[in-house]
Amino acid sequence: MREALRAALLRGRNRPRNLGAGSPTIFRGDGLEFAELREYVAGDDPRRIDWAATARAGALQTRVVLEDVALTLAGILDDSGSMRVGRKRPLGEAAHQALAGWFQIAASDDRCVRVTGDGLVAPPGMRGERSALVCANAPSRTPTNVPEALALASAVLPRGTALLVISDFLDCTDAHRALLTALGTRLDCTALVAQDPWEADLPLRGFVTMRDAETGRTERFFFSPRARRRFQRAARERAAATMHRFHAAGWRCEGLDEADGARALSRAFGLR
Repeated sequence: MREALRAALLRGRNRPRNLGAGSPTIFRGDGLEFAELREYVAGDDPRRIDWAATARAGALQTRVVLEDVALTLAGILDDSGSMRVGRKRPLGEAAHQALAGWFQIAASDDRCVRVTGDGLVAPPGMRGERSALVCANAPSRTPTNVPEALALASAVLPRGTALLVISDFLDCTDAHRALLTALGTRLDCTALVAQDPWEADLPLRGFVTMRDAETGRTERFFFSPRARRRFQRAARERAAATMHRFHAAGWRCEGLDEADGARALSRAFGLR
């Protein structure tokens, strides 16, 4: 999966153009791996116009090839209390699995960065597998606040960085649209949205004492059939709204359940 995922990332249509050094780049030139033909857009090098394809299509066509340059891979993992719940195992375990798969993409010259609740983890002098291992297993004494981590990523990550964010995004709202759009414009962004483990079936009946996963506070509720249906509808609507928010901001987006984080990462890139 590593090679397929890396290839999908490099070929992704979400990749910004004219990225600069140190970032995955789509380069228009000769002697490199051919990727695709696409319609000419302002700013393309006229020397890369394919005149034969232009004659067939009736509109200017540009040859796009891939230049094998180093990636900058960045990751943000929500480790808050709501990610520690699940039916058979915590959502956080699937999230860690996806994050590990993400950093395993790293080749020898790639740089890896992790944004945590303690700040930026960017191993000095390390690249490739060593850098990936450090970032995948970086401890955080402070739970990661996702909006704050996104703001830090926007401020410090170089243009063209491939960013993966894994969270239930309970604290991301419409107020963060501008931030998400700015990130989606500058970086190649992917979001894995943790799904509520009980969205399909809430196995609670009658009076039940509940504990808030984030605060630890307990409260007693009554769950009627109507209340369970309202919960399921609200969970589906929240998930759909979250997905829409990311797609509108130019991100890849896929749901994450507790069963298999690696599979969710593959689905985000159109792999099965």
